[in-house]
Amino acid sequence: MNIVIKKHYLLYQGYKIKCSIGKSGLTNKKKEGDLSTPKGLFKLGFIYYRKDRIKLPKCQITKKEIKKNMGWCNDSHSNKYNKKIHFPFKYSAEEMYRKTKNYDILIEIKYNYFPIIKKRGSAIFLHICGKKYKPTEGCVAIRKKDFLKLLPLIDRNTKILIG
Repeated sequence: MNIVIKKHYLLYQGYKIKCSIGKSGLTNKKKEGDLSTPKGLFKLGFIYYRKDRIKLPKCQITKKEIKKNMGWCNDSHSNKYNKKIHFPFKYSAEEMYRKTKNYDILIEIKYNYFPIIKKRGSAIFLHICGKKYKPTEGCVAIRKKDFLKLLPLIDRNTKILIG
């Protein structure tokens, strides 16, 4: 069964969960930095989480603890583009270990993976949103309480259909 993302909702196994998407909406032509969320059917990758802040429920997807030096490369000049990296890193990359709680739990959405195409967009995740469902830079975001409900229900075969 697929997680389905519409403009303002995530639908899965009878749940209808409010979500936020990229500030520029949904697109079939995602480009790095365009603030849009890519449309399509994508596999899910690892669950990353802040062990110091979150007690995860039982999950069927492999989980990895977010460490202080972890990031995700968003610089298309690097051969690590759209991949997890460790700081120090000479190219531009998003920090995964943050003061804000948005990345306390995230699941990588396997957008622009097979193959990775430079400038097509990077670091597309399902992560925690703020209190007012502020638009993202291209990710899908839901409330922490909804994320914790969703995690035990998904498995390695679950995909995400955006749009």
